Amino acid sequence: MIEACDVLVVGAGPAGLAAATRLRERGLGTVVVIDRDPLPGGIPRHCGHSPFGMREFARILTGPAYAQALADRARKAGVELRLATTLVGIDRGQPLVATVTSDAGMARLMPQRILLATGVRETPRSARLIGGDRPLGVMTTGALQLLAERGLSPFRRPVIVGSELVALSALLTCRSIGARPVAMIEADERPTTRRPFLLLPRLLGVPVRYGAALARIEGVSRVEAVTLDHADGAMERLACDGVVLTGRFTPEATMVRAAGLEIDPGTRGPSIDQLGRTSDRRVLAAGNLLHPVETAGRCWAEARMIADGLADDLLGSSQGHETPVEVQAGPGIAYVVPQRLAGSAPGMGRLQIRVGGARNGRIVVGTDDGQVAARPRARLLPERRIDMAIPALAEGVRRLRVGIEE
Repeated sequence: MIEACDVLVVGAGPAGLAAATRLRERGLGTVVVIDRDPLPGGIPRHCGHSPFGMREFARILTGPAYAQALADRARKAGVELRLATTLVGIDRGQPLVATVTSDAGMARLMPQRILLATGVRETPRSARLIGGDRPLGVMTTGALQLLAERGLSPFRRPVIVGSELVALSALLTCRSIGARPVAMIEADERPTTRRPFLLLPRLLGVPVRYGAALARIEGVSRVEAVTLDHADGAMERLACDGVVLTGRFTPEATMVRAAGLEIDPGTRGPSIDQLGRTSDRRVLAAGNLLHPVETAGRCWAEARMIADGLADDLLGSSQGHETPVEVQAGPGIAYVVPQRLAGSAPGMGRLQIRVGGARNGRIVVGTDDGQVAARPRARLLPERRIDMAIPALAEGVRRLRVGIEE
């Protein structure tokens, strides 16, 4: 037996819950959200600190309170949440069929559309090629937060590796369990996140060391020390009892690949148009599956835009022609989202651009016939989102190039 529904949303994080809620607000009938976790909310549910929720609820919430508020709003809108339920396959035949599994067994759903909002994961030690021993006490921020949620403290004097926003989340989580990091280290000569945010470790008495790469982890049963490789060539041994590896996010795109959908080599998530549609327009994507990584609030807002386009499609009020315009990332550009444009439909409304390395210049958007948009010359830094309005394109344009002009 196959169960029909209007939209199946995979992932009950901020993006998935936002999209599902908006779809119900727009009048869609049956909107089902599944998530493999037993509770909704995604990553924020494990972040026992603020600030969350200013954009969505006009007040500051902790991560768990924010996750609960999103779930409550979805249920109130009539969204059906099916938790501890995992998507195991998408059959892109006619009709579209999704196979899911839970404690109740296998089930098959026949949605008109599927929206994937499966988020991202941090890169573990195994993929970072860090040398040394294999002691206990080496983990990602996510693993640390899961332990902290259960009142467990895996260490007292760890080293935090990275300077993205998630590194600050790791710092606050350490503080919540009574751990005081020995240092926060960053291989680059400057922080990945904006400098003002790095006032937090200073206020908490945690030194931040730039130009310091983690070369080796020491310890027999537990972490005892790390070796740092400094930019000037000096090596330093730093005593500690744990290592938290933060950031270097990768989209959770297993089902995207399994379904045979097109993958963007820059983001390593699905290739989409500005309406969130993948290479199969019946399957959409939203949230950090598209761009590793943005804040929960930005994913929430973007998912609502994608849901509006999806609602227009299913309710028969979509606009714009369907001839695709390819968006190419030129030299120096790490990625651009969306990767193609479908006519004049608004959707996200903006190109989201990230550069591959620090350099001075300006972002230029052009066609085969010349430049159509540009940003002022500035210092361009990796892991900083650059937004540009999607330019109006002349009829017949089939390719848009995004590059850096020195």
